[in-house]
Amino acid sequence: MIISLENISKRFNYEWIFRDVNFAFDENDRCAIIGPNGSGKSTLLKVIAGQLTPSSGNIIYSDTQEIPQENVYQMVSYAAPYLELIEEFTLSEMVQFHFSFKKWKSGLNLQAIISLSGLEKHKHKQLRTFSSGMRQRVKLVLALCAETPLVILDEPTTNLDESGVEWYLHLIRDFGVGRIILVGSNQEREYTFCSKSLNILDFKG
Repeated sequence: MIISLENISKRFNYEWIFRDVNFAFDENDRCAIIGPNGSGKSTLLKVIAGQLTPSSGNIIYSDTQEIPQENVYQMVSYAAPYLELIEEFTLSEMVQFHFSFKKWKSGLNLQAIISLSGLEKHKHKQLRTFSSGMRQRVKLVLALCAETPLVILDEPTTNLDESGVEWYLHLIRDFGVGRIILVGSNQEREYTFCSKSLNILDFKG
């Protein structure tokens, strides 16, 4: 998969969040989207994921041929602190529900994904009872264990303790191969594995 940003700009009312972003992400790229809090990192990630429409410019998604905009959602996995889980579901139910829409990566199944989360003792508990760190683990394991060519992680270690950060980095190592991974962050520990970066401040009008 290749993603090409061509003069992408986004504004809310009269305020430009970023302007004229030109950038390309190729298969196997690991890129950090960096900048201070409130600079527009999350907005850019949402535009790339197809959740927001750019105010101007074009995004071209292609594989062997161009991918229609309306099909892009099928190719994206997304984890962020502001994305909600279904709190009435147990962990097992949440995993089953998620993977009724996405394919899991080869060799994985329900039990394997629950085991990878490190939350096996809680698999029959409702997500409403989970701590913020446990919820973040669920979001990350769902995103990284889905068979999608693009993974978007916004502030991925939010609410994780040191052991959780190590767990996250191992998850990237084991399930990040052969995919575009975009990490929105201002903490270097979250994107030490990235070989490219895009500083949102370079695209302030």
